[in-house]
Amino acid sequence: MLKEKVEKLAEKVFEENKSLFLISLDVNDNNNIKLVLDGDEGVSVNDCIMVSRAIEHNLDRDEEDFSLEVTSAGVSEPLSMARQYKKNIGRKLKVTTAQEKYEGTLDEANDEQITLSWKAREPKPVGKGKITVQKEVVLPYSDILEAKVKITF
Repeated sequence: MLKEKVEKLAEKVFEENKSLFLISLDVNDNNNIKLVLDGDEGVSVNDCIMVSRAIEHNLDRDEEDFSLEVTSAGVSEPLSMARQYKKNIGRKLKVTTAQEKYEGTLDEANDEQITLSWKAREPKPVGKGKITVQKEVVLPYSDILEAKVKITF
């Protein structure tokens, strides 16, 4: 019951702030509510405060006691929605499938799949030595077990 109330309140906030979206919402048996958000242009502390206030001010503590935590998706968190992939086009990703692991630049992302590209050193077709070749793979979301943005300094 509490989870449904929170979902409706959060939906209202996201309708007013189209760049923000919900990654996960958990409510445990002790009414500890945790929302994880992301945004097309990132998530600021003020965004978290705004979502928190919109939810907290519309729930009655006399009716049900609760705790509320609103956070942004951390940089080390795996990507879980097509919208997250789309906002990370141009960045390096580490992607794990059941068959293989890939590390490359996210070139494209749509509602069904992503395209990664990278350079690899391979033996020359003729003669000794190696050459650099451009590789590319198209992965449907259903094949991806985990994908994380690779942070480079």
